[in-house]
Amino acid sequence: MKRKMHVKKILVVEDDLALSAGLCFELDTSGYLTVAAYGCRKARRFLEDEHFDLAILDVNLPDGNGFDLCREIKAAAADLPVIFLTAKDLEEDVLNGFDLGADDYITKPFHTQILKRRIEVALRRGNSGAKAVEDGYDDGFLRLDFQALTAVRSGEKLNITPNEYKLLRLLTANAGNIVTRQTLLEKLWDCDENYIDDHTLTVTMNRLRAKIEEEGHSYIRTVRGMGYIWTGGK
Repeated sequence: MKRKMHVKKILVVEDDLALSAGLCFELDTSGYLTVAAYGCRKARRFLEDEHFDLAILDVNLPDGNGFDLCREIKAAAADLPVIFLTAKDLEEDVLNGFDLGADDYITKPFHTQILKRRIEVALRRGNSGAKAVEDGYDDGFLRLDFQALTAVRSGEKLNITPNEYKLLRLLTANAGNIVTRQTLLEKLWDCDENYIDDHTLTVTMNRLRAKIEEEGHSYIRTVRGMGYIWTGGK
């Protein structure tokens, strides 16, 4: 019996009706199943009721903005790939999009074929053999479970602190993208619930890398002056 292929469903959040219709047509004819939302409220309703494999977001929307919507999406489903498709091309906007966990940021006007290729890349990254998902990560060597708060490296259980789990969850949820030091500093705090400083972040990151990495298995890459990237054991 021939196995039925899973059709990738894409949520398109764009308030320009003509652009939305054209984009959905192009993606549908390429084998995807698209669902169009023209604002944040409708998008939230679709996200609550349906499963999606990827979301394409405009930033300027009639009832909110795509940045806030992306933040909500990543809080609820960190593994859902998000691509911004917007006219906002300032460097600070692009960086903000990536800081929020977006897989890509494309500015208008755009070439449809390039957008399709970037969608393929985002979906492939989300479905790679090493899974970075909301509840954990597993590549056969390193296994992380963020619900049970367990970490195992090559069959050995690791002693991971709460802040180290937070670091791991943020990094794996944004695999392949830079997570800035400022973002990490805003998310981490010490045992007295005080936010940690820059030096403490460096020490915590170095200690974490020593725990999960060994020769041939490097997971976290430092981007000098910016932050860190989860490279997935490469």
